[in-house]
Amino acid sequence: MFRRLIAAMALAATTAAHAAGAAPDAFVMQLSNEVIDAVKGDKAIQAGDVSRIRALVDAKVMPNVNLQRMVVKSVGPPWRSASPEQQKRLTEEFKTYLINTYSGALTQVKDQTVRVRPLRAAADATELVVGTDIVNKNEPIQLDYRLEKAGEAWKIYDFNVLGLWATDSFRSQFSKDLSAGGVDALIARLAEKNKSVTAPAKN
Repeated sequence: MFRRLIAAMALAATTAAHAAGAAPDAFVMQLSNEVIDAVKGDKAIQAGDVSRIRALVDAKVMPNVNLQRMVVKSVGPPWRSASPEQQKRLTEEFKTYLINTYSGALTQVKDQTVRVRPLRAAADATELVVGTDIVNKNEPIQLDYRLEKAGEAWKIYDFNVLGLWATDSFRSQFSKDLSAGGVDALIARLAEKNKSVTAPAKN
C-alpha cells in the first residue's frame, strides 16, 4: 500500500504542469504540497471516499499526463501492431486502470511532506528527471519523475517509486495477457479489472 501511496503522490504532482513557464522542480514541489494539503483537508477523502479522489484525479491530474506515451511504454512492441481502434480502446482502459490503481492510495495521505533534490539538467533540456523524497516519520522514500516539455509547461510520462519505474511495472503486469492473447486480451483484462472497481457494492 505504501508503494501505491507514493505512486499516487507522484501522479497527483502532475497537476502542476498547467503552470506555464514554471521550472520543473518548482511545479513538482508546489503542486505536491497543494495536493497533499487538499487531501488532508478533505474529510470525505480521509473517511475513504475513493470516488471523490478518483474524480479529482481524473479532472485535475490526467489532463497533465502524457497518457499515450505512458501506454506505449507500458505495452511495448505490441502497441505498434495494434489497430487504431485497439489503440483507442487500450488507452481508454489504461487511463481508467491508472486512476483506479492510485486514487485509493491517496486516501492514506497523513503526515507526508515533499523535499525536492537539486535539479541536474541543462537549462534548455526538453526531457529530464526531477528527484524528490517523500518524508514522514520513517526513512525518506525516493521518488523520481520523468518529465517532458510540452509548450511552456511540463508533463510527466513516468515515475520511479522505490527504484521501480511505473511503466516497467505495468509492462511486467501486462506481459502475460499480451503473450497469451495479444492486445485484445489485455484490453479485456483491464476492462474486467476496471469494472470490478467501479461496480456498486452488493448488500
